[in-house]
Amino acid sequence: MANREETDSGVSTDLPRLPRRGRDSHKGTFGTVVIVGGCCERTVMIGAPALAARAALRSGAGLVKLAMPAPILPLGISMCPSATGIPIPTDATGAIEAHEASAAIDRCVAEAGCLVVGPGLGVSAGSCAAALRCVQQDETSLVIDADAINSLATLPEFMRDFRAAAVFTPHPGEFKRLVAGLGMSGDLGLSESREAAAERLAQRLGAVVVLKGAGTVVTDGHRTWTNTTDHPCLATAGTGDVLTGLIAGLIAQFVPTPQRVLFKTKVPQLPADPARPLDLFEAARIGVHAHGLAARLWAYARRADAGLLASELCDRLPRALQGLRVPTRAD
Repeated sequence: MANREETDSGVSTDLPRLPRRGRDSHKGTFGTVVIVGGCCERTVMIGAPALAARAALRSGAGLVKLAMPAPILPLGISMCPSATGIPIPTDATGAIEAHEASAAIDRCVAEAGCLVVGPGLGVSAGSCAAALRCVQQDETSLVIDADAINSLATLPEFMRDFRAAAVFTPHPGEFKRLVAGLGMSGDLGLSESREAAAERLAQRLGAVVVLKGAGTVVTDGHRTWTNTTDHPCLATAGTGDVLTGLIAGLIAQFVPTPQRVLFKTKVPQLPADPARPLDLFEAARIGVHAHGLAARLWAYARRADAGLLASELCDRLPRALQGLRVPTRAD
């Protein structure tokens, strides 16, 4: 288990540091995040992908695109006007057209430095097709959250074609559904610890698992780290979507392409790029740490343990991440 000691600033001493931005940087320097989410079939869910988009931007990502069912895409853009949009075709009921989902995802992959699938997506034939297509590609990193996890849990055969370099971000309920869908046994905190359970799933998937909750666990099946910056104010709607967007934004900025496909291929390691020093595991745990620290910053400023809005959490992320950057002489 990694050292969990923290400094007085709240920054864990064992976390890698993020590089400082060059003065000649532009928005293309810091990657593109594409978020596939939202639904308007039986239930309308718009806020989740918009919150993930806002978090990705607050993490420092250069560009963010929302890929949402066409009828609700304008509403998603209105909630996060800095993002642009990719419409996903739907039928007359608002359901994602399963036979069109693959083509829509292919467009998303072509435009993404990191792809997110799941926030507010719902579980339907269309969402299953979209999630399946996402895990079948190996061209870009993938963060799999919420209803994409629930969709894949109904499709255990997805493992036959699972090629993506991925981070799964389940809460305990989603974790148990995925474990059951894969035919695995086990539980959380009874016969095995959260750390051991997350490690087993990561090993089965060949992916990074972020098991959310008090003491969020991040593991790639070999390295395991447990967060200590959690705060009770995070127990509210939308904060998980913020974490998803934050992790995706960090991946788009700081994880080099060879690392994205390291799990699934034998691609030789390229020389280290000082501007992209992280792998998926390190990006995920920095995101989890900063997410908790941002919640603490809000709680200390408000002198409150409850009442946090997910949008307010997003707006604390730049300050939380600043302490994780490589210091300069001016610091």
